[in-house]
Amino acid sequence: MSRRPSTSGDVLRLIREDGVDTRAELGRRTGLSRPAVAARVAELAAHGLVTECADGPSTGGRPPARLAFDAAGGTVLVANLGQSRGQLAACDLAGTVLARTDADLPAGTPAETALPHVLGQWEALLGAAGLDPKGVRGAGLAVPGIADPAGFDDGPVRARLGVPGHLDNDVNAAALGEHHAGHRDRELLYVKASTGIGAGLIMGGRIQRGALGAAGELGHVPVPGADDAPCWCGSTGCVEAVAGGAALLARSPAATLAELAALARAGDPATVALVREAGRRIGEVVATAVNLLNPAVVVLGGDLAAAAEPLVAGVREVVYRRSTALATRELRIEPSRLGDTAGLLGCAAMVLDRILAPAAVDAALAAR
Repeated sequence: MSRRPSTSGDVLRLIREDGVDTRAELGRRTGLSRPAVAARVAELAAHGLVTECADGPSTGGRPPARLAFDAAGGTVLVANLGQSRGQLAACDLAGTVLARTDADLPAGTPAETALPHVLGQWEALLGAAGLDPKGVRGAGLAVPGIADPAGFDDGPVRARLGVPGHLDNDVNAAALGEHHAGHRDRELLYVKASTGIGAGLIMGGRIQRGALGAAGELGHVPVPGADDAPCWCGSTGCVEAVAGGAALLARSPAATLAELAALARAGDPATVALVREAGRRIGEVVATAVNLLNPAVVVLGGDLAAAAEPLVAGVREVVYRRSTALATRELRIEPSRLGDTAGLLGCAAMVLDRILAPAAVDAALAAR
């Protein structure tokens, strides 16, 4: 059976992901003729996705032109909305943040209510940063809880910006951010311990969302000895009900999670004990996940992770004791390396993985 000829989208993937930087190597990798390679490179360059400069190594005669992915060839708009605060950013096509601002929204605003405000703030951010709105190639929004992307792509984002919009859970976005720009492990479990508790799972280098996008609801796994603790989900005994931010604030003099984390960092004995016990409770459900999934690293993020030492210590204590010896032999349990930026960078990665996929690139080129 003959192989489908490589398209311009396939060529871009080789340049962007595999680092192929000469026309000759593209020809070898794809089997395309020199004129076909030249046509595809020219098409990508005209679309602002590839640059060419004559600095390749010479083997006699004119040196070959060096190809490179052009991260400056467009902008993606991203927003990461948590339960208590949010951030917006404009990024280049490599996911580098070009401009960033806090979301001007009340805490806990639903996605459908927040989106018109986010669209306006994105447009204001582009103007303040001097970025051309015509260069926007995609947009992504991360929200708390289970995110239903149905209708989002062809909804207000496309109507107002003329580009595809992508929606995901804020914890999945943070997991993607940690994977792409923090921990490079292909098997990564990200646990967000904040107002609520959730998880994002990277397996084989890809985010796992489940059949209906409901994967990662770690906060609603029951823990022993908490049967009488009611949870907002309608059940009782959930780890979030006893170790989530709201539960800890109810037992602390702190008014906010930022204050609680500051007390823990300052060594306040009662707060340190409270956060470490929360880490133990979270560790009970993480231990089960480690046995089931065998990740290479567990990353702890969220507002409670700002008090990293007692939280991480509590999780480690239980996971290393209760998970199997093989699953924990090389397991690392670490605080987030990206902090608040994990969600924004992950949102950018989510959008870029989709709009720069070969089929999406080919469709965009055909639309021109």
